[in-house]
Amino acid sequence: MTTTNTHAFNLDLNLLVEEAFERCGAELRTGYDLRTATRSLNLLTIEWANRGINLWTVEQGQIPLVAGTATYDLPATTIDLMSQVIRTGSGTTQSDIAISRVSNPTYASIPSKNDTGRPIQVYIDRQAEIPKITLWPIPNDTSYTFVYWMLKRIDDAGTGVNTQHIPFRFLPCMVAGLAFYLSLKIPEAGNRTQFLKQEYEEQWLLASTEDREKATLTVAPRTSYI
Repeated sequence: MTTTNTHAFNLDLNLLVEEAFERCGAELRTGYDLRTATRSLNLLTIEWANRGINLWTVEQGQIPLVAGTATYDLPATTIDLMSQVIRTGSGTTQSDIAISRVSNPTYASIPSKNDTGRPIQVYIDRQAEIPKITLWPIPNDTSYTFVYWMLKRIDDAGTGVNTQHIPFRFLPCMVAGLAFYLSLKIPEAGNRTQFLKQEYEEQWLLASTEDREKATLTVAPRTSYI
């Protein structure tokens, strides 16, 4: 028995939408069918951002800090930050020091917001358009770099020839999710909506359970001294 010895299977937008329509018991026939499915697909990927961490969208970035400046813009595609450090030096002298993330009430309660020094805390202001960070203390020189790992928004669906910004492992989940979304709009698919929703949730559980950190987690009790 011989196999193909290839591992390139994927679905472009046209094929993905066609598969979703077929699961609804319908056919992709018109340009409007493709447009409405593309719109639903874009909404689906936004839903995924709300469901949790999509590891394939994690991206590292950095911001050179300016002495006397506390607030900086993050990329517009930022959903949230996973972790962040203050970096000094480079090459063999590079040193990264983790800084803690604080909430709005915690930052607001800092009485001396104009203190300067090496930043040890960051407040992330998740604005609708341009997310921002505010550091405390305010950087006192230009030797610091804010290095972060962010969750980036999934790319838009694009046109018919585009493949989607997902690992191949998520293709069944995306097709199932799009079929469920389309069933809410296709009258003759209404009797399939509940089944398609259940199938989507099962596929999401399979894909999201696999797409997780697999490093060892060590939990140690915190020692306190009185």
